[in-house]
Amino acid sequence: MSITLERPAPEAQEAESSTFGATTIPSKDGVDVGSRRQVRAARIDERFAVLGAGASALAVATLLFGFVAPLSGAVGFVVVAFLAFIGTYALLVSLTADRQEVLDRVMSMLLVSAGVTLFGSLLFVVVFTLLRGREALVHANFFVETMELAGPLDPLDMGGIGHAIVGSLIQIGIALAITIPLGIITALFLNEIGGKFAKFVRTIADAMTALPSIVAGLFVYAAIILLITHQRSGFAASLAITVMMLPIVIRASDVVLRLVAGNLREAAYALGATRWRTVWHVVLPTARSGLVTALILGTARGIGETSPVLLTSGSTNVLNLNPFEGPMISLPLQVFDLVQSPEPSMIARGFGTAAVLMLLVLGLFAIARASGGSGPGELSPRRRRAAIEASARDVERMAAAAAHRSGGFVPQPPVSQSSASQENLS
Repeated sequence: MSITLERPAPEAQEAESSTFGATTIPSKDGVDVGSRRQVRAARIDERFAVLGAGASALAVATLLFGFVAPLSGAVGFVVVAFLAFIGTYALLVSLTADRQEVLDRVMSMLLVSAGVTLFGSLLFVVVFTLLRGREALVHANFFVETMELAGPLDPLDMGGIGHAIVGSLIQIGIALAITIPLGIITALFLNEIGGKFAKFVRTIADAMTALPSIVAGLFVYAAIILLITHQRSGFAASLAITVMMLPIVIRASDVVLRLVAGNLREAAYALGATRWRTVWHVVLPTARSGLVTALILGTARGIGETSPVLLTSGSTNVLNLNPFEGPMISLPLQVFDLVQSPEPSMIARGFGTAAVLMLLVLGLFAIARASGGSGPGELSPRRRRAAIEASARDVERMAAAAAHRSGGFVPQPPVSQSSASQENLS
């Protein structure tokens, strides 16, 4: 006895949906659509309030610093002008708005001012460093030669910072080789294992984030140099940099791993995956972009450290490729040594070295973001093609297994699936 289920006709389905009150989309024919409003644009009265408050602030600051009060200094002028601007702006807004709107617009102005101040400070540092070091940056020898044969009175077309660039790359490379596995494994322990000892480790990591850099240098100097190596070296400087980078990487990675949804872990466990496979194939890929950001923060902290490197690496004017023997200078320490000289050429070399350090950090950040900047579930074109090829191989493998069970008959995959795979591969 067989039961046959028949699909109702389309007319019957439409009648049934209208009977039960299905949602219908109204037609847009004959409906007048107005122009799109700019909800984020400022009104005319808001612009006049900003311009009027700015002109009033400049007038008040000029009057106080030039005629009324015995005040002087550019910083004081800017502070007084900003305070006068905020007060005048709040007064002008209160003429046409209630108390809540006045508070909202004044707070918005404070936030915008903070962002402009931060961006302006960063831009000033970058531009000032590049301008002061432009005399040294235009010479090609500045990037490849060393200071072995160059003296304080020699021109800028002699000598360079090639030894400092190589030393910084070696030191930060060793520090990252130690920090990346240790920091991420510690963060995984704090999130996946937990327990009382995890609370203790998290407390120590929080306390070490505020550790002064000179203390890290003294610790490595006393524990490594005085007791084991008896000499300053690039490896000792790398250990000091590691002490500074490790707590930042641990705490940032801990925060990122906490954001991974627990449903993903539960789904992996429900499919029979072990804890290690869940961490390796689910947790880490999901938090990859955040972990790269944590490594960027740690690298930014470590590559610019001067105090621990000053105590542990030593200073030299020659190129040293062996981090375990002899002093090895880095870019921050080279800047510290060059700007202390009274000679203009050495000061120009110091600012040029600082500019190279900024460009090196920017390059490392760009590489890190390019390698791990995609979000969870987003596949690059190469990985997408690899996934399609793996799916095609699975289809062939399952077809071969089915042919073996059926005695030699090889079923062909559906035409739509193969054509879709070819289109994706192309």
